[in-house]
Amino acid sequence: METVVITGMGLVSCLGQELGEVAQALREGRSGVVRDPEREALGFHSPLTGFIREFDPSALLSRKERRAMGEPALYGAVAALRALADAGLEREALARPEAGVIIGNDSAAEATRWAVDETRAAGSTRTLGSSAVVESMTSSPSMNLSVLLKTQGACWTMAGACASGAHALGQAMALIATGQQEVVVCGGVQEVNWAGMCAFDGLGAFSTRLSDPIDSPRPFCSERDGLVPSGGGAILVLESLTHARARDARIRGVLRSYAFSSDGNHLTAPHGDGARRCMRQALERARLSPGEIEYLNAHATGTPAGDAVEAAAIREVFGGTTPPTSSTKGMTGHECWMAGASELAYCLLMAEHGFIAPNRNLGTPDPACEGLDLVRTTRDRRPRLMLSNSFGFGGTNACLVLEAVP
Repeated sequence: METVVITGMGLVSCLGQELGEVAQALREGRSGVVRDPEREALGFHSPLTGFIREFDPSALLSRKERRAMGEPALYGAVAALRALADAGLEREALARPEAGVIIGNDSAAEATRWAVDETRAAGSTRTLGSSAVVESMTSSPSMNLSVLLKTQGACWTMAGACASGAHALGQAMALIATGQQEVVVCGGVQEVNWAGMCAFDGLGAFSTRLSDPIDSPRPFCSERDGLVPSGGGAILVLESLTHARARDARIRGVLRSYAFSSDGNHLTAPHGDGARRCMRQALERARLSPGEIEYLNAHATGTPAGDAVEAAAIREVFGGTTPPTSSTKGMTGHECWMAGASELAYCLLMAEHGFIAPNRNLGTPDPACEGLDLVRTTRDRRPRLMLSNSFGFGGTNACLVLEAVP
């Protein structure tokens, strides 16, 4: 089996778009959450959202390249080009069957809404144009990226709710480990618009703490009242160690294991058994004991039920001594389809810059979350072995174990 390494990262995040900027935001516990006046005008229960500032895809993509890209595809393409630059890989090096693209995504709501509204307004579909069908497909980010990079290997989208990004990384890892691919550009994307979140808002799962947007969400806090949606793009370049060494690449980290499970219990309510099994499998596949994990990036989104269920699962897996634990969602909001990829990147940035990010907005921890080593303030510690949890609707679970390289 090939060792799978990370050689590049690219981010489009509400915390920033340059890796150093994002690392500094994580260290400072800075929030990227704002109040969206458009959502207020539309009657959302919660107008809170993560907000991406100064996103200009034209700086990296030509008009022709952008023609069939909707919002998620644009985030993915920009993040991917940054990841390739970080990895020291030219596009031309990917034009072969051993290079592929796998992106986690589970919606294209804004593009679909536009096509429906345009058809109704015009009384015809003739005004939609040839790119509308591509933009409105969930697989649009991966197909656009494959065409952009000329890859000839894997090309598909992983749709697994809020574990989509983690599943994309995990499947890419499996293909590389078994020798089916040598390099995969992979990660997750999430559109940041009201159309993509109106049905979610209707569930009443979003935080309505509106006095100051940066005070929400509140993972693990006794006063948490729901999540805050967010999004963007997070792309990583995964390679076999053999391929990376052959081109003398800088190795950022090693992906030690990927595990998956499903609850088989409820469409929207979490169940701890699947999470427990997933964490245990990830540790077993990485050949690690629970005590060797030096940081746990929790899925915790700030919902009353979800955080408590995850806390109980963590206690059961790790026993009386849990690793330092935080949810970066207190800063970013819930980046949904991209979260599994972005949070692995956040873990790697923490390791590279020598800190563990805090639980922003923790306040008084929920008694149901007792027994966890919840990080209140930034710790100056360089974690090497890290576990990242991603759990989604439908009971889909994914866990990734990352080893940072000194």
